[in-house]
Amino acid sequence: MVHPSRIVMRMADQARTDRTRLRRKPARGSHDFATIAAICDEALVCHIAFTSPHGPVVIPTTFVRTGEQLYVHGSAASRMLETLAEGGAACIAITLLDALVLAKTALHHSANYRSVVAFGCGREVTDKAEKHAALAALLDKIEPGRSRACRPPNDKELAATMVIAFPLAEASAKTRTGGPLPDDPEDTHLPYWAGTIPIVTTRGSRIAA
Repeated sequence: MVHPSRIVMRMADQARTDRTRLRRKPARGSHDFATIAAICDEALVCHIAFTSPHGPVVIPTTFVRTGEQLYVHGSAASRMLETLAEGGAACIAITLLDALVLAKTALHHSANYRSVVAFGCGREVTDKAEKHAALAALLDKIEPGRSRACRPPNDKELAATMVIAFPLAEASAKTRTGGPLPDDPEDTHLPYWAGTIPIVTTRGSRIAA
């Protein structure tokens, strides 16, 4: 396993590409790997965009980050995973919504968020040990310690499951925090409420099967 400090140093020194250069509100952006990794580790779902024979497709799926890679999994018959396994280019978007931002004017409404966008090509994980480790890491992200609290996949189940590793070599983060933008002078007298409404996601009580 790569030590986290080595990962941060490598990614922080990485050249920014044209695809990851933030053009609109660049002050909200970051290419720091520690920032990117923290967002990836908190989020449970990502959206993967790729091109199919029928045109562009976006699929949501669970994922896990291990070191400098994201891992996704699914049925070996999945068209998305087959496309990624064949080296098809993809874009992965990860978003955490933190608050709704309400302003006195419609134009200044916004949202507070943390997001990551990554570009690249994935690879199919064929090494059995890496495949087991990736699936265990995903289980433990969903529920800490879960990989040791259930039966691991057998050879038949493992063969029916495809795992794709996607590099975080070309990625950027973008975030927004705080309240609404200051009112224009002519709008300060308006009687409308302005402020933020936090969005909080929590786990509910367990419901036995």
